[in-house]
Amino acid sequence: MAAVSKYLTARNSTVAGGVLLVLYLLKQRRRPNGYVVRGSRNGKKDRAAVDKVFFQRIRQILRIMVPRFFCKETGYLMLIAAMLVTRTYCDVWMIQNGTMIESAIIGRNTKDFKRYLFNFITAMPGIALVNNFLKLGLNELKLCFRVRLTRHLYDQYLRGYTYYKMGNLDNRIANADQLLTQDVEKFCNSVVDLYSNLSKPLLDIGLYIFKLTSAIGAQGPATMMTYLLISGLFLTRLRRPIGKMTVTEQRYEGEYRYVNSRLITNRFTARITELMKVLQDLNTGKYERTMVTHSEKENEALDKLVLVPGSGRIINVDNIIKFDHTPLATPNGDVLIRDLSFEVKSGTNVLVCGPNGCGKSSLFRVLGEVSMRGLYPLPTQVFWVPKRPYMTLGSLRDQVIYPDTYEEQKKKGISDQILKEYLDNVQLGHILDREGSWDIVQDWMDVLSGGEKQRMAMARLFYHKPQFAILDECTSAVSVDVEDYIYSHCRKVGITLFTVSHRKSLWKHHEYYLHMDGRGHYDFKPITEETVEFGS
Repeated sequence: MAAVSKYLTARNSTVAGGVLLVLYLLKQRRRPNGYVVRGSRNGKKDRAAVDKVFFQRIRQILRIMVPRFFCKETGYLMLIAAMLVTRTYCDVWMIQNGTMIESAIIGRNTKDFKRYLFNFITAMPGIALVNNFLKLGLNELKLCFRVRLTRHLYDQYLRGYTYYKMGNLDNRIANADQLLTQDVEKFCNSVVDLYSNLSKPLLDIGLYIFKLTSAIGAQGPATMMTYLLISGLFLTRLRRPIGKMTVTEQRYEGEYRYVNSRLITNRFTARITELMKVLQDLNTGKYERTMVTHSEKENEALDKLVLVPGSGRIINVDNIIKFDHTPLATPNGDVLIRDLSFEVKSGTNVLVCGPNGCGKSSLFRVLGEVSMRGLYPLPTQVFWVPKRPYMTLGSLRDQVIYPDTYEEQKKKGISDQILKEYLDNVQLGHILDREGSWDIVQDWMDVLSGGEKQRMAMARLFYHKPQFAILDECTSAVSVDVEDYIYSHCRKVGITLFTVSHRKSLWKHHEYYLHMDGRGHYDFKPITEETVEFGS
């Protein structure tokens, strides 16, 4: 009896804290711990709500994080539950044993004191093991949840050109990188913390009520619970203004960080759900974007031209790229060219030129979308070389064979000696001599200069040997003589080029030019001696 009474006194704050936590979740609906923040509709302010919408969203995400009953996530959930129950019984035993030690001290009973003290010392390793197993389960579950959710989101984010569409064709998600990294991590941590923080207090309350009821009857626990509920409601009312100020503070902090760096917000459940919906919409061709305003004459002309993303017809034909009455539009919806028609056969190099904003990037975006939708099995038929090429994390070999792996290189039968020839073709053989090995790992974005990175991308092009190559000012930082050698080698190995460049020196390597004037008109003509060359 004395042990239970002292236990209740010692753990009163824990029980009260558990009750207040439940009340606070159900009534106050705290924002910082990751519970749903309902998006504004019809101009209304965002408000926190643990309601039907919240449970629908959390159930949808939990199906991703716990895909089936027999999985390691379920195992960790059961481990955490078992450790929580075990720790609760350990707490009860600790209070009872501590009470007996105090009683032995008061009664000057040396034998009982030694016995209970020995019990305390021998139980410590087991209790410490329980606590560490609990921490292990919590941390592993957070990691498993994050891995599951991140893989699911990235599978959709990197499917086709979804990452490009999210940044240019759809403006519902303004900071996908922040959401995919930090927000996903915080959301997964919050879900696991919610599971442990709710289950432990509720378990404690149930156990304490059972212990007290068996010891002193139901009247005492009922009185204590009534007191805790009333005081909890009262304290929740007192804290409500502070909660509103906390929400306001967090909103202002989030806006400040967005202006200075990236948007950081605590709307994890709603935001993760929104990201999943946007990714699904983008992968099915549904976009939402605020269109730019036009003059009355422009609006009249655009009303006659209805653009539906992804509605064009794609015909898979080898050795040819053909645009047949294809409109070009910017991500904002501005129509650059209403009716683009030209045909390029394999072996015919085309130079694309024109002022900034004329449609060169939109043209290449259409080519990229076509290949990503399955017309070309990349990179065997179409390969892109941008102005600022991507240098992957890894070895020197990885820079040449990207996105292939070393195993894929060996399957293709390409030796390191052949890779050395690719570097020599772009006059980068000294890089291998300097580093001493293909397996050397460096921060290649910093190690290589701008011109060396562009030449490395061209060596990558020679490795893949595509049928068509889209070159977007990819030799702007390369000297004219090296550039001339690279383009001559492309023709030698049979790579057909689509080139965007402002250099007159490249015209001699192409048979046709596509000139866009930026006013909706274009010329697609063969390059002859009478052709007026554009550029510098």
